[in-house]
Formats: sequence, C-alpha cells, structure tokens
Amino acid sequence: MPLQTISPRRLYRQIADQLRTLIERGEFPAGSRLPPERDLAVQLGVSRPSVREALIALEVEGLVEVRMGSGIYVLDSQPAAARRVTAEAPLETIRARQLIESELAANAARTMKKSQITGLREAIAVMEGEAAAGTSATRGDRLFHTRIAEASDNSVLVRIVTELYDERHNPLYEQLGSHFETERSWATAVAEHRAVVDAIAGRSPQAAREAMSHHLASSHNRFTANWSGDADAGVVKRVSPRKSA
Repeated sequence: MPLQTISPRRLYRQIADQLRTLIERGEFPAGSRLPPERDLAVQLGVSRPSVREALIALEVEGLVEVRMGSGIYVLDSQPAAARRVTAEAPLETIRARQLIESELAANAARTMKKSQITGLREAIAVMEGEAAAGTSATRGDRLFHTRIAEASDNSVLVRIVTELYDERHNPLYEQLGSHFETERSWATAVAEHRAVVDAIAGRSPQAAREAMSHHLASSHNRFTANWSGDADAGVVKRVSPRKSA
C-alpha cells in the first residue's frame, strides 16, 4: 500500500473534529446548548482562544449557531457532509502579527520620513471614512499596516505582513468579525492607530513598539470577549481531554 502524505492538523481543527463527533453521536442533540468555552478549554486541556476558533469553525460549517447573549447551540438540521474549514486560525494570526509588527513599528520610528508618516495619517483617514459609511474599515487598516512594513525596505517583511493581514478574508476570520466588529470597536482601533503614529512621529522606537503591541493585543482581546450568557450554560457534559502538542 502506498504511503500517504502526513500533514499536521491545526489545533482548532482537532478540537472542532472532537466536538463534531460528539454532536454526530447525539451527545449534544439538536437544539441543545454546548458547554461554556472555559469548561471546554479545561476539559480538553487547551486555551480558550483555541476553543473559540473551533466553535467558529463549526458555525461556518453549519453545525452550530452562536447566539450572542445566550451561548452556542447545535442546529436542528445538520448538513450531510459539511465542508471542514481548514483556514489559518485568526487568533493565532493576530498573535503572529503582534510579534512581527511591533518590531516593524519600532523600526518605522527610526526610519520613516515625514511624507511616510503623512501616509499613515492618510490611511487612518480612510479608516474613518469607511467606518462612517458603516462598512468594515479594512482598506484603510490594511494600508496603515503595510505602509509601516514598507518602511523596513524589506520585501520579505512586506509580503509577510500583507499575507498575514489578508487572512482577515478567510471564512473563520470573517465569521469571528461578524460577531465582534462594530462601529465602536473600529473607533477604538482608530484611536490605537493614532497612538502608533504619534509614537512613530515622536521618533520613539520603544513607544512605537509598545503602541503597536497594545493595539494588536487589544484586537485579540476584542475577538475573545465573553459570549454574554455562556457562564450559565447549566450542566456540562464531559469531553475527553486532549492535550495540545
């Protein structure tokens, strides 16, 4: 028998598949509410963000529904062969961006010309215009982050930042954003961007590094805010623990 290619599975996918199996076996029947994230995380031996990503994957696949203020519910009609989502994990992507872009912001404080800093302010203005129009401010946001990367004068870093940013358009990220991105959250993000620009314009690498790190940490936290209502999900069914590698 020929050997088959071995590919590592993303952690959120392992969690999603285990929950999917329990749903298919009827341990979580249609209409029932899944256990709270924090309980699933403890039972599975993983982080709450990984559980969050797994639940979003199951929602994209049509197996569960997130009801803000209530919890996660198993849908009545299960697709016969739901497509398994294998996109990059959005919360992991944000953490990767935090590591990379914080240092790029510090570099920008050392190297950016006044005209480039003006370009950052213009990108923020684009964000504000998008938010005012009631749309997701991703065009201005992308422009802001890629312009900071361009100050490194390193095409590899520009490509990495661009590719990581464009993960926003994968189905997991978009679904997560549909629950947590609001006009208010974008207004907060704009303020965080202004703090980054002020630090860069002030020629303070450390302040720029900290401002960018704070912005992306805050973005991560906005996507991991509590599903209001999951704290009272009632009796928790046990899930076999699975430690992360």
